[in-house]
Amino acid sequence: MKEWYDSIKKAQSVDKLEEIRVAIFGKKGVLAAEFARMKSASDEEKAQIAKDLNTHKSSLMNELTARKIVLQTLELQEKMQAEAIDVSLYSTTSQAGGLHPVMETMDRIVEYFSAMNFAVKTGNMVEDDFNNFEALNLPKYHPARDMQDTFYFKDEMLLRTHTSPVQIRTMMSTKPPIRMIAPGAVFRRDYDLTHTPMFHQVEGLLVDEEGKVSFANLKYILEDFLKYMFGDVEVRFRPSFFPFTEPSAEVDISCVFCKGKGCRVCSKTGWLEVLGCGIVDPNVFEAVKYENVSGYAFGLGVERFAMLIHQIGDLRALFEGDIKLLEQFQ
Repeated sequence: MKEWYDSIKKAQSVDKLEEIRVAIFGKKGVLAAEFARMKSASDEEKAQIAKDLNTHKSSLMNELTARKIVLQTLELQEKMQAEAIDVSLYSTTSQAGGLHPVMETMDRIVEYFSAMNFAVKTGNMVEDDFNNFEALNLPKYHPARDMQDTFYFKDEMLLRTHTSPVQIRTMMSTKPPIRMIAPGAVFRRDYDLTHTPMFHQVEGLLVDEEGKVSFANLKYILEDFLKYMFGDVEVRFRPSFFPFTEPSAEVDISCVFCKGKGCRVCSKTGWLEVLGCGIVDPNVFEAVKYENVSGYAFGLGVERFAMLIHQIGDLRALFEGDIKLLEQFQ
Protein backbone atom coordinates (compact mmCIF):
# COMPACT_ATOMS: atom_id res chain seq x y z
CA MET A 1 0.00 0.00 0.00
CA LYS A 2 2.97 2.31 0.41
CA GLU A 3 3.01 3.21 -3.28
CA TRP A 4 -0.59 4.49 -3.03
CA TYR A 5 0.26 6.79 -0.15
CA ASP A 6 3.21 8.09 -2.19
CA SER A 7 1.03 8.58 -5.32
CA ILE A 8 -1.48 10.61 -3.30
CA LYS A 9 1.26 12.87 -1.93
CA LYS A 10 2.77 13.37 -5.40
CA ALA A 11 -0.54 14.18 -7.15
CA GLN A 12 -0.31 17.65 -8.76
CA SER A 13 -3.95 18.24 -9.71
CA VAL A 14 -7.47 17.51 -8.50
CA ASP A 15 -8.14 15.51 -11.67
CA LYS A 16 -5.08 13.32 -11.09
CA LEU A 17 -6.15 12.84 -7.49
CA GLU A 18 -9.56 11.68 -8.66
CA GLU A 19 -7.92 9.03 -10.87
CA ILE A 20 -5.99 7.75 -7.87
CA ARG A 21 -9.17 7.65 -5.76
CA VAL A 22 -10.96 5.53 -8.36
CA ALA A 23 -7.93 3.21 -8.65
CA ILE A 24 -7.98 2.64 -4.88
CA PHE A 25 -11.68 2.77 -3.93
CA GLY A 26 -13.44 1.92 -7.20
CA LYS A 27 -15.33 -1.33 -7.82
CA LYS A 28 -12.28 -2.67 -9.63
CA GLY A 29 -9.79 -0.90 -7.41
CA VAL A 30 -7.01 -2.15 -5.17
CA LEU A 31 -9.10 -2.37 -2.01
CA ALA A 32 -11.86 -4.28 -3.74
CA ALA A 33 -9.28 -6.79 -5.02
CA GLU A 34 -7.73 -7.14 -1.54
CA PHE A 35 -11.13 -7.75 0.07
CA ALA A 36 -11.86 -10.36 -2.60
CA ARG A 37 -8.75 -12.33 -1.59
CA MET A 38 -10.25 -12.87 1.85
CA LYS A 39 -12.43 -15.66 0.46
CA SER A 40 -9.50 -18.07 0.32
CA ALA A 41 -8.17 -17.19 3.79
CA SER A 42 -8.98 -18.97 7.02
CA ASP A 43 -11.40 -17.48 9.53
CA GLU A 44 -8.60 -16.25 11.77
CA GLU A 45 -6.75 -14.67 8.83
CA LYS A 46 -9.98 -13.05 7.55
CA ALA A 47 -10.42 -11.08 10.76
CA GLN A 48 -6.85 -9.77 10.68
CA ILE A 49 -6.96 -8.99 6.94
CA ALA A 50 -10.29 -7.11 7.30
CA LYS A 51 -8.89 -5.09 10.22
CA ASP A 52 -5.74 -4.14 8.28
CA LEU A 53 -7.67 -3.27 5.10
CA ASN A 54 -10.20 -1.09 6.97
CA THR A 55 -7.35 0.72 8.70
CA HIS A 56 -5.68 1.42 5.34
CA LYS A 57 -9.03 2.39 3.83
CA SER A 58 -9.63 5.02 6.51
CA SER A 59 -6.06 6.28 6.36
CA LEU A 60 -6.04 6.51 2.55
CA MET A 61 -9.35 8.41 2.56
CA ASN A 62 -7.95 10.93 5.06
CA GLU A 63 -4.84 11.38 2.88
CA LEU A 64 -7.00 11.92 -0.19
CA THR A 65 -9.19 14.48 1.55
CA ALA A 66 -6.23 16.43 2.93
CA ARG A 67 -4.41 16.42 -0.43
CA LYS A 68 -7.58 17.51 -2.24
CA ILE A 69 -7.97 20.55 0.02
CA VAL A 70 -4.34 21.52 -0.66
CA LEU A 71 -4.70 21.14 -4.43
CA GLN A 72 -8.03 23.03 -4.56
CA THR A 73 -6.48 25.89 -2.57
CA LEU A 74 -3.50 26.05 -4.94
CA GLU A 75 -5.74 25.98 -8.02
CA LEU A 76 -7.92 28.78 -6.59
CA GLN A 77 -4.86 30.90 -5.85
CA GLU A 78 -3.53 30.37 -9.39
CA LYS A 79 -6.93 31.28 -10.88
CA MET A 80 -7.22 34.42 -8.75
CA GLN A 81 -3.69 35.44 -9.69
CA ALA A 82 -4.38 34.89 -13.37
CA GLU A 83 -7.63 36.91 -13.21
CA ALA A 84 -6.29 39.65 -10.96
CA ILE A 85 -6.81 43.23 -12.12
CA ASP A 86 -4.35 45.94 -11.29
CA VAL A 87 -6.74 48.76 -10.46
CA SER A 88 -3.86 51.22 -10.37
CA LEU A 89 -3.20 50.77 -14.09
CA TYR A 90 -4.54 53.47 -16.42
CA SER A 91 -7.26 52.19 -18.73
CA THR A 92 -7.97 53.81 -22.07
CA THR A 93 -11.46 52.26 -22.00
CA SER A 94 -12.57 54.22 -18.92
CA GLN A 95 -15.22 56.83 -19.64
CA ALA A 96 -16.24 59.98 -17.87
CA GLY A 97 -19.66 59.99 -16.28
CA GLY A 98 -22.41 62.46 -17.06
CA LEU A 99 -25.52 63.96 -15.54
CA HIS A 100 -28.81 62.15 -15.98
CA PRO A 101 -30.95 64.11 -18.49
CA VAL A 102 -33.59 64.77 -15.82
CA MET A 103 -31.02 66.20 -13.39
CA GLU A 104 -29.34 68.17 -16.17
CA THR A 105 -32.70 69.70 -17.11
CA MET A 106 -33.46 70.42 -13.45
CA ASP A 107 -30.11 72.19 -13.09
CA ARG A 108 -30.82 74.37 -16.15
CA ILE A 109 -34.21 75.38 -14.77
CA VAL A 110 -32.81 76.19 -11.33
CA GLU A 111 -29.93 78.08 -12.93
CA TYR A 112 -32.32 80.36 -14.80
CA PHE A 113 -34.51 81.25 -11.83
CA SER A 114 -31.55 81.62 -9.49
CA ALA A 115 -30.16 84.21 -11.91
CA MET A 116 -33.56 85.96 -11.70
CA ASN A 117 -33.13 86.20 -7.90
CA PHE A 118 -35.55 83.38 -7.00
CA ALA A 119 -34.60 81.51 -3.82
CA VAL A 120 -34.46 77.71 -4.06
CA LYS A 121 -36.55 75.98 -1.37
CA THR A 122 -36.99 72.29 -0.58
CA GLY A 123 -39.39 70.42 1.68
CA ASN A 124 -40.64 67.08 2.99
CA MET A 125 -41.73 64.36 0.58
CA VAL A 126 -44.21 63.07 3.17
CA GLU A 127 -46.81 65.77 3.74
CA ASP A 128 -50.07 66.30 5.58
CA ASP A 129 -53.44 66.91 3.98
CA PHE A 130 -53.57 70.57 4.96
CA ASN A 131 -50.35 71.64 3.24
CA ASN A 132 -50.83 69.43 0.20
CA PHE A 133 -54.52 70.16 -0.43
CA GLU A 134 -56.57 72.32 1.95
CA ALA A 135 -54.25 75.34 2.08
CA LEU A 136 -54.17 75.25 -1.74
CA ASN A 137 -57.94 75.75 -1.95
CA LEU A 138 -58.62 72.03 -2.27
CA PRO A 139 -60.94 71.22 0.65
CA LYS A 140 -62.02 67.67 1.41
CA TYR A 141 -64.17 66.06 -1.30
CA HIS A 142 -63.12 68.70 -3.83
CA PRO A 143 -63.40 67.03 -7.27
CA ALA A 144 -59.95 68.29 -8.31
CA ARG A 145 -58.41 65.96 -5.72
CA ASP A 146 -59.29 63.04 -7.99
CA MET A 147 -56.80 64.39 -10.54
CA GLN A 148 -53.94 63.89 -8.08
CA ASP A 149 -54.07 60.04 -7.70
CA THR A 150 -52.53 60.30 -4.25
CA PHE A 151 -50.54 57.76 -2.21
CA TYR A 152 -52.07 57.98 1.29
CA PHE A 153 -50.72 56.90 4.65
CA LYS A 154 -52.45 56.80 8.02
CA ASP A 155 -53.50 59.94 9.92
CA GLU A 156 -54.06 61.96 6.73
CA MET A 157 -50.39 61.80 5.79
CA LEU A 158 -49.44 61.28 2.15
CA LEU A 159 -46.68 61.40 -0.43
CA ARG A 160 -46.78 64.92 -1.82
CA THR A 161 -48.43 65.15 -5.23
CA HIS A 162 -46.71 68.44 -6.11
CA THR A 163 -44.10 70.74 -4.58
CA SER A 164 -46.75 73.36 -3.73
CA PRO A 165 -46.61 72.41 -0.01
CA VAL A 166 -43.13 73.95 0.00
CA GLN A 167 -44.72 77.25 -1.04
CA ILE A 168 -47.33 76.98 1.71
CA ARG A 169 -44.74 76.24 4.41
CA THR A 170 -42.56 79.09 3.14
CA MET A 171 -45.44 81.57 3.30
CA MET A 172 -46.42 80.39 6.78
CA SER A 173 -42.87 80.94 8.07
CA THR A 174 -41.87 84.02 6.06
CA LYS A 175 -43.32 87.47 5.57
CA PRO A 176 -43.65 88.84 2.03
CA PRO A 177 -42.09 89.71 -0.33
CA ILE A 178 -41.34 86.14 -1.43
CA ARG A 179 -39.58 85.11 -4.63
CA MET A 180 -38.92 81.35 -4.70
CA ILE A 181 -38.92 78.10 -6.65
CA ALA A 182 -39.45 74.61 -5.21
CA PRO A 183 -37.78 71.81 -7.21
CA GLY A 184 -38.13 68.19 -6.14
CA ALA A 185 -39.64 64.73 -6.52
CA VAL A 186 -43.40 64.22 -6.34
CA PHE A 187 -45.59 61.10 -6.40
CA ARG A 188 -48.84 60.05 -8.07
CA ARG A 189 -50.54 56.72 -8.79
CA ASP A 190 -50.00 56.74 -12.54
CA TYR A 191 -47.82 54.84 -15.03
CA ASP A 192 -47.85 55.01 -18.84
CA LEU A 193 -45.93 56.54 -21.77
CA THR A 194 -46.12 60.03 -20.33
CA HIS A 195 -46.58 59.38 -16.57
CA THR A 196 -44.60 57.63 -13.84
CA PRO A 197 -45.39 57.10 -10.12
CA MET A 198 -42.45 59.34 -9.22
CA PHE A 199 -41.42 62.39 -11.21
CA HIS A 200 -39.96 65.85 -10.66
CA GLN A 201 -41.51 69.29 -10.60
CA VAL A 202 -40.34 72.85 -10.29
CA GLU A 203 -42.93 75.23 -8.92
CA GLY A 204 -42.46 78.97 -8.58
CA LEU A 205 -44.07 81.61 -6.40
CA LEU A 206 -43.77 85.37 -6.20
CA VAL A 207 -45.67 87.37 -3.57
CA ASP A 208 -45.52 91.12 -2.95
CA GLU A 209 -47.68 93.99 -1.83
CA GLU A 210 -51.09 94.21 -3.43
CA GLY A 211 -50.95 95.90 -6.80
CA LYS A 212 -47.25 95.18 -7.40
CA VAL A 213 -47.78 91.82 -9.14
CA SER A 214 -49.79 91.29 -12.31
CA PHE A 215 -50.35 88.64 -14.95
CA ALA A 216 -48.14 90.70 -17.25
CA ASN A 217 -45.19 90.12 -14.90
CA LEU A 218 -45.88 86.37 -14.96
CA LYS A 219 -46.25 86.33 -18.74
CA TYR A 220 -42.96 88.15 -19.26
CA ILE A 221 -40.83 85.89 -17.07
CA LEU A 222 -42.34 82.64 -18.43
CA GLU A 223 -41.87 83.70 -22.06
CA ASP A 224 -38.24 84.56 -21.34
CA PHE A 225 -37.73 81.29 -19.44
CA LEU A 226 -39.19 79.11 -22.22
CA LYS A 227 -37.01 80.77 -24.86
CA TYR A 228 -34.02 80.15 -22.56
CA MET A 229 -34.90 76.45 -22.38
CA PHE A 230 -36.09 75.75 -25.94
CA GLY A 231 -34.59 78.47 -28.09
CA ASP A 232 -36.58 80.39 -30.67
CA VAL A 233 -40.11 79.11 -29.98
CA GLU A 234 -43.48 80.82 -29.96
CA VAL A 235 -45.34 80.94 -26.66
CA ARG A 236 -49.07 81.16 -26.04
CA PHE A 237 -51.26 81.29 -22.94
CA ARG A 238 -54.65 79.53 -22.84
CA PRO A 239 -57.29 80.13 -20.14
CA SER A 240 -57.54 77.14 -17.80
CA PHE A 241 -58.55 76.20 -14.26
CA PHE A 242 -56.44 75.43 -11.22
CA PRO A 243 -57.94 75.58 -7.70
CA PHE A 244 -54.99 77.54 -6.30
CA THR A 245 -54.79 80.27 -8.98
CA GLU A 246 -57.38 82.64 -10.46
CA PRO A 247 -57.14 83.53 -13.28
CA SER A 248 -55.24 80.46 -14.48
CA ALA A 249 -53.58 79.57 -17.75
CA GLU A 250 -51.84 76.69 -19.47
CA VAL A 251 -48.76 77.63 -21.45
CA ASP A 252 -47.87 76.11 -24.83
CA ILE A 253 -44.81 76.40 -27.03
CA SER A 254 -44.61 75.84 -30.76
CA CYS A 255 -43.75 72.17 -31.38
CA VAL A 256 -40.00 71.61 -31.16
CA PHE A 257 -40.30 68.58 -33.45
CA CYS A 258 -42.12 70.10 -36.43
CA LYS A 259 -41.48 73.81 -35.74
CA GLY A 260 -45.20 74.45 -35.46
CA LYS A 261 -46.20 72.86 -38.77
CA GLY A 262 -48.12 69.99 -37.16
CA CYS A 263 -46.95 66.42 -36.51
CA ARG A 264 -47.86 63.24 -34.61
CA VAL A 265 -46.21 64.46 -31.40
CA CYS A 266 -48.27 67.67 -31.22
CA SER A 267 -51.40 65.96 -32.62
CA LYS A 268 -51.19 68.11 -35.77
CA THR A 269 -51.81 71.28 -33.73
CA GLY A 270 -48.30 72.72 -33.92
CA TRP A 271 -48.36 73.35 -30.13
CA LEU A 272 -47.07 71.50 -27.04
CA GLU A 273 -48.31 72.15 -23.50
CA VAL A 274 -45.39 72.68 -21.10
CA LEU A 275 -46.61 74.26 -17.85
CA GLY A 276 -49.46 75.78 -15.85
CA CYS A 277 -49.61 79.15 -14.11
CA GLY A 278 -51.83 81.88 -12.72
CA ILE A 279 -52.44 84.58 -10.15
CA VAL A 280 -52.55 83.13 -6.62
CA ASP A 281 -56.13 82.63 -5.44
CA PRO A 282 -57.14 84.84 -2.44
CA ASN A 283 -58.23 81.68 -0.57
CA VAL A 284 -54.61 80.50 -0.54
CA PHE A 285 -53.45 83.77 1.01
CA GLU A 286 -56.25 83.49 3.56
CA ALA A 287 -55.07 79.98 4.54
CA VAL A 288 -51.56 81.27 5.30
CA LYS A 289 -52.92 84.49 6.93
CA TYR A 290 -51.54 86.91 4.35
CA GLU A 291 -53.34 90.21 3.85
CA ASN A 292 -53.09 92.96 1.22
CA VAL A 293 -50.78 90.97 -1.04
CA SER A 294 -50.85 89.64 -4.60
CA GLY A 295 -48.74 87.07 -6.36
CA TYR A 296 -48.34 84.59 -9.14
CA ALA A 297 -47.43 80.91 -9.25
CA PHE A 298 -46.40 78.41 -11.89
CA GLY A 299 -45.45 74.75 -12.11
CA LEU A 300 -43.80 72.45 -14.63
CA GLY A 301 -42.77 68.80 -14.98
CA VAL A 302 -39.02 68.39 -15.36
CA GLU A 303 -39.33 65.05 -17.21
CA ARG A 304 -41.64 66.70 -19.72
CA PHE A 305 -38.99 69.33 -20.43
CA ALA A 306 -36.23 66.69 -20.65
CA MET A 307 -38.28 64.65 -23.14
CA LEU A 308 -38.86 67.68 -25.36
CA ILE A 309 -35.29 68.97 -25.18
CA HIS A 310 -33.73 65.56 -25.93
CA GLN A 311 -36.64 64.25 -28.08
CA ILE A 312 -37.28 61.13 -25.98
CA GLY A 313 -40.52 59.39 -26.91
CA ASP A 314 -41.25 57.39 -23.73
CA LEU A 315 -41.05 58.96 -20.28
CA ARG A 316 -40.33 55.58 -18.69
CA ALA A 317 -37.03 55.38 -20.61
CA LEU A 318 -35.68 58.07 -18.28
CA PHE A 319 -36.02 55.74 -15.28
CA GLU A 320 -34.98 52.36 -16.74
CA GLY A 321 -31.22 52.93 -16.41
CA ASP A 322 -30.52 51.95 -20.04
CA ILE A 323 -26.78 52.55 -20.46
CA LYS A 324 -27.09 52.92 -24.24
CA LEU A 325 -29.55 55.76 -23.74
CA LEU A 326 -27.71 57.45 -20.88
CA GLU A 327 -24.35 57.34 -22.67
CA GLN A 328 -25.77 59.80 -25.18
CA PHE A 329 -25.91 62.49 -22.48
CA GLN A 330 -22.28 62.40 -21.33
